[in-house]
Amino acid sequence: MKVTIEELESYLFERYGDKVDEQSLFMKLVEEIGEVAEILNKRSGRKKADSEDLEIQLGKELADVIHYVVAIAAVNNMDLNDIILSKDKKASLKYNYDINLKQYISSKRSI
Repeated sequence: MKVTIEELESYLFERYGDKVDEQSLFMKLVEEIGEVAEILNKRSGRKKADSEDLEIQLGKELADVIHYVVAIAAVNNMDLNDIILSKDKKASLKYNYDINLKQYISSKRSI
């Protein structure tokens, strides 16, 4: 099953809505980013790793980061899909990319 940004935003808005403040969500986001950093340090050898599967752990922690980023957007009634496309288009122009995200998606969907 695939999930869209809109579906995740809607789900997280219903889950958190006005029940949790953005400050709490942000603190959870920072915590999860710290956990990603710890795993990356283990993968690079800068920190001792146990017998854990670091690739699986990294995936789980990145999912947590996405969860809290989208939750913060959802409780603030932001449309991340539009924001991502707009920001990417501006970056594509600024850095002279051959293609922007919207064009990329359109070309892949027309195949």
